[in-house]
Amino acid sequence: MTQTPLSLLILNGKEGGNPEVRNAVKNVRDEGLTLHVRTTWEQGDAARYVNEAIALGVDTVIAGGGDGTINEVAGALAALQPSHTLPSLGILPLGTANDFATACSIPLQIDNALQLAIKGRAVPIDIAKVNDDRYFINMATGGFGARITTETPAMLKSALGGASYFVHGLMRMDTLKADQCEIRGPDFHWSGEALVIGIGNGKQAGGGQELCPNALINDGLLQLRLLTATEILPALLTSLFSGEENKNVIDATLPWLEISAPHDIRFNLDGEPLSGSQFRIEVMPAALLCRLPPNCALLG
Repeated sequence: MTQTPLSLLILNGKEGGNPEVRNAVKNVRDEGLTLHVRTTWEQGDAARYVNEAIALGVDTVIAGGGDGTINEVAGALAALQPSHTLPSLGILPLGTANDFATACSIPLQIDNALQLAIKGRAVPIDIAKVNDDRYFINMATGGFGARITTETPAMLKSALGGASYFVHGLMRMDTLKADQCEIRGPDFHWSGEALVIGIGNGKQAGGGQELCPNALINDGLLQLRLLTATEILPALLTSLFSGEENKNVIDATLPWLEISAPHDIRFNLDGEPLSGSQFRIEVMPAALLCRLPPNCALLG
């Protein structure tokens, strides 16, 4: 007799009353599948629910929310290595940008996404660790891009979705300034002023901008892409996001890198803020199993 899969959905608290989510959960349960649901209320809930999921012996933990929710759940799973046999990660995209889910070709239709999260093929993927206690599954962004993502008003995000980051960035071009820093990695060294720093496990951030177009989530590497401040022109931002060749865009593929600065730099880890002057960022190869569609563009 085939054992039915057990799953636990960790749902961002803002989506607790979403009728589409409730209907999708009901459809799964009507199939005879066991799907537990937990709703987050405050910081730390996701990690607590991941521990509960492991105690329940579930096959899949599903992150229901935006990139920040996926970050919390994936980070909580990765932090348990190597002492636990981990459940697979499923993704139910419910956020503003849904950058990681979109790049993975995960359907944005809730019913289809939940079916994939429970029944999809589980494949090994990388995750990045930052300073031993923080993680990102998609991308770390620093500099002007990180400030824009943090400062974009919630009402603008609700109205425009991922495009809100671009619109707000144009509105704040007067605040464009560079961060002095030094970046080191295997056979790599750069020092200077950076306007935008992108460190990609995934390809896109900021609501669909392909900041790290060559990144893959199963190659054991991170793509570093940064825009230097030799010239401060909006056209440079365009070339960075479009992938056009430009002498002010530095590109490298590394298993780890270290960033130091004489002042605090703000990074966003999948949209979650982190400030500091010293960062060590390293990839954890094949750290998680994630349920992804066959056409996932982030797999090599």
